[in-house]
Amino acid sequence: MIGQDEQEIVGGWTFAEGRMSADEEAIRIRRLVRDHLVEVARDESGWDVLYRDPGDDRHWELTYPQSEMHGGGPPRLMCLSAEEARTKYGDAALARARPR
Repeated sequence: MIGQDEQEIVGGWTFAEGRMSADEEAIRIRRLVRDHLVEVARDESGWDVLYRDPGDDRHWELTYPQSEMHGGGPPRLMCLSAEEARTKYGDAALARARPR
């Protein structure tokens, strides 16, 4: 799933045959969010989402840092400390997420 040494997973887009498509890391992020990570909280905008990895309880934040691009651009998952998660998402970030 996500390696213990990983702190950030950055997706990208590639342009081939006249269209944009997700690269391997963007596809991996999509799968992790869909099949593995558990949503814990969202920021006020609804764009930034905090997840918890049920395997090791680390917090992962999904963002779209290239806001100038359509749809915010490719996704990024970044590992946050419990304190970083709490600062941005409040006490809900520290609550145990319900498994799917």
